[in-house]
Amino acid sequence: MRTILRYAFLSLILLQYSAYGQTVTDWANLKRYAEADSNLPQLAPGEKRVVFMGNSITEFWARLDSTFFIDNGYIDRGISGQVSSQMLLRFRQDVIDLKPTVVVILAGTNDIAENAGPISLEDVMGNIISMAQLAETNNIKVILCSVLPAYDFPWHKGLQPAEKIVKLNSMIKSYCDKSNITYADYYSKMVDEMKGLPEKYSQDGVHPNYEGYKVMDSVIKGEINSLLRSK
Repeated sequence: MRTILRYAFLSLILLQYSAYGQTVTDWANLKRYAEADSNLPQLAPGEKRVVFMGNSITEFWARLDSTFFIDNGYIDRGISGQVSSQMLLRFRQDVIDLKPTVVVILAGTNDIAENAGPISLEDVMGNIISMAQLAETNNIKVILCSVLPAYDFPWHKGLQPAEKIVKLNSMIKSYCDKSNITYADYYSKMVDEMKGLPEKYSQDGVHPNYEGYKVMDSVIKGEINSLLRSK
């Protein structure tokens, strides 16, 4: 009986180790867009590509507001649930290797939600800066976006994110001003009196609905066009 229990225990450990190994092997979800990246056509002479890097807010954007992406030829590389560290790990294959003229980076929500555990705002900002620097080194124009307002996170309640978002946005804006990088301010166009995302723009207080995305469209389109004209 003891032998059976011992083998059962060891089997459980091996299964857990195997599952953990699978998780950390592709922690950044590099496989998610690998095929789509490889199937992108070569850029035609004079063609300018725009890539959106982000989390679920970016991923769902191309679903709920697909015409905005299709009509403008934008490429969406958002992955639901991702923190800035994961975006940084996949930044080369999902952005740099696609040879865009402009990258739109929206990161920070899931860091503040502690999706991968607690992390300081300074470290989040460091990841955002690293992505911006990688882009600029590869002659890609950068747009850093404000984190959208959120009063609470439905999947991790009680973190009181509102003021953290304000502080992180201030850090992003300061870096953009200092580094001559474009800052896309969704926050001020969408925030309510509680420093959250109002019902007219979101059902869960975090992810925009169609109306919310139309506000974001109006903010980002002009910033993108301005950078494309400058190249």
